[in-house]
Formats: sequence, C-alpha cells, structure tokens
Amino acid sequence: MIRLANENDIGGLLHLLKQVHAIHASIRPDIFKSGGIKYTRFDLLAILSDKSKPIFVFESDGKLTGYAFCIIEKTEETTSLLPETHICIDDLCVDESVRGMSIGSQLYTHIREYAKTISATGIRLSVWEGNDNAKAFYAKSGMKPLKTIMEEKL
Repeated sequence: MIRLANENDIGGLLHLLKQVHAIHASIRPDIFKSGGIKYTRFDLLAILSDKSKPIFVFESDGKLTGYAFCIIEKTEETTSLLPETHICIDDLCVDESVRGMSIGSQLYTHIREYAKTISATGIRLSVWEGNDNAKAFYAKSGMKPLKTIMEEKL
C-alpha cells in the first residue's frame, strides 16, 4: 500500500534513510560521513507538516519497505523562463531486503499520478555519479538527463 507518511512512520523512515546514506557514503566518502543520516527525527516532523513536501511510503504487512521524499517546486514566469510546476524526488529508497520486487517502480508510478493531480509539468531528481543502479532505474522509468553538474576536486 502506498500512502502519505505520518508521525508513526518516523522510525521506519530513519531506518531507510540510514540505508540510503550508506550508499552515498560508499560512493562519495569525500562528501558523506560514514554512519550519518540526511534527516533527524526533528527534521522529519517539520517535513511531515509541510504540504509542499509530501513523503509517500510503501507499507507491506505493517512494515515500511520504501519511501519517496518529494518537493513541489514552482517556477514563476520571467523574461527568460516559462512558468512550471514539477515534483522533485528528493530521496527514494526501497529496503535492501526487498529490492527488485517492483516497490520502487510502484512508488515512481504513484508520484507520476500524484504529479498529474496537481497539474505538474514534470518530475525531476538528482542522482550521484557512481549510483549506477539508481541511474538505470530512473532511465527505465522514462527519465532523461536534464543537465549535468561538473566538478573538479582540488
């Protein structure tokens, strides 16, 4: 079942956030602290109360097995930009014990359908270089590169 997260989900969210952080820390130990976490319990309480930041969770047999942190982003029309609303997937995770069982695909499809209900023009996200599984998943879901951020480490 996919639904909006609530305060009772915080423990499960923290568990999954640790898994995502571990992936990022293994790919980019120059950026991410080993053993760290993106959001604290306090952060999650604030996010859960923000209507522009829906968190969708996948629950199976009373256990949280996946999530998608989203942000509704609006661009106002300017002299150079068209107005648009898009959903930014800030974070998507499926519990490592159930990966490969289409939970991520179901979450992505749910986000796509939700985006249509709010008249969003698209879905965006960032993927770290080296996270080849995530890049392949999003490409299979229909996403294409929008832009590339380059770096030179000094």
